[in-house]
Amino acid sequence: MDSNKLEWEEVSTEHIVQDEWIDIRRQAFRFPDGKIFEPYYTFSRRSYVVIVASDEEGNYLLVKQFRQGIRKVTIEFPAGGIERTDGKQYGSEDVSTEDALEAAKRELREETGYESNEWKHLITVPSNATIADNYAHIYVARNCKKVSDQDLDEMEFLNVEKRTAKEIEELIDRGEFPQAIHIMAWLMSLRG
Repeated sequence: MDSNKLEWEEVSTEHIVQDEWIDIRRQAFRFPDGKIFEPYYTFSRRSYVVIVASDEEGNYLLVKQFRQGIRKVTIEFPAGGIERTDGKQYGSEDVSTEDALEAAKRELREETGYESNEWKHLITVPSNATIADNYAHIYVARNCKKVSDQDLDEMEFLNVEKRTAKEIEELIDRGEFPQAIHIMAWLMSLRG
């Protein structure tokens, strides 16, 4: 076996659930040593943006909403999916999609009613490289100004809160800011 060959070879794929929202797959893979492993479950969701946004006074704009995965109301940064031209909620990046920065601007305005002219892209990372194929695009938006009311999607029920940097640190320490990618976004934003 070549010790430099690490890629798995896809042997078969069964789409267990494949609708407009998600593609859950049961797969078999050939490992580098030739052994076949199955079942291995993966899923596809659309890529998304997370925005570490602060207003003109230096307060951070957070959203409070119910997260069904953990069955709790959470507090986190504004975030949302990048729109796809094919109307699906999942899929690889080879389909033309909305620009990530434009998605970040749209999501910030829709969820909070704020806009900014000072944007910085921090990083784009896989949301869960072990089992998912989507990416999180992380942005900072500074000196945000209130320009409108919220314009929420039919499935969104959220409140906007302003918090200081110290309060965000306390929320994280108490486990009340439970989104891992959002915590990473916060820590990266502190690096500058």
